[in-house]
Amino acid sequence: MDKQLLLICALTFIIHIIGTLAYSVRIAGIRTRRIAVSLALFSILMLLSRTSNSFLGPFLAKRVETGIDQHVAASTLLIDFRWLLFSASLATILGAILIPTFQRAFCRAVEHFQVYRSVPKLLLHAVFKGGLSYLKTSASLPKPANVTGLREKSGVSISMTAMNVIATALWTVGVFAALYAGVLDPSVRVTSSTLSSIINGGATIMMAIFIDPHMSGMTDDVIEGKIEESQFRRAVVWLVGSRLAGTLIAQFLLVPSAVVIVGVAKGL
Repeated sequence: MDKQLLLICALTFIIHIIGTLAYSVRIAGIRTRRIAVSLALFSILMLLSRTSNSFLGPFLAKRVETGIDQHVAASTLLIDFRWLLFSASLATILGAILIPTFQRAFCRAVEHFQVYRSVPKLLLHAVFKGGLSYLKTSASLPKPANVTGLREKSGVSISMTAMNVIATALWTVGVFAALYAGVLDPSVRVTSSTLSSIINGGATIMMAIFIDPHMSGMTDDVIEGKIEESQFRRAVVWLVGSRLAGTLIAQFLLVPSAVVIVGVAKGL
């Protein structure tokens, strides 16, 4: 693996680990009873994710263009995309392991924000006044009970879990498939690179209409005392597991999705 591919894998890793840690923000919001503040502070990390995403596309497109110009075999470039998807799965696993630690640290950040009411001051406190050392004391692995209790009621149906698998798979593979389509047929590579929405558009709709509102409703139900926090935690475990499954299934969807995009690009 060369330095360029390693950098692209790192950007992919950042995007997906932040996406996985988003589940812990809801837990932190429940514990502090400050959902709006939690989501607002998490937007700082989302800024990092979006910045990584803005660099990911151009870097990967450049790698594809260079490969095409140097007549690199499509099968060789396919291996690069496999590594990127593997990075997404690895980030999801690590993110799942870090959820308890991140949730505790985020609760602390929310509490300090209530004092400082300033994101710059909060960041300075985290760096220079013991905030980073708090990560050591708050470090915790996921409790086995969260996994062994999955058979109990979680509030997330099988259909919702399956939908999250599909949505994650499509969202993960969308941009990669659009760029790999240019490898399969260089004559339409510019058009193909703009057609990622054909694949991940459905994922965006499912997340916006079904998955995110359902989780928001469950979050409000926990705060109102209608359901227990343990049930919400089981729902998070199911969704994180389905997210991991989605990144793994994306490996199998890469080539078929790219073929679909090539067909659409030629038909325009």
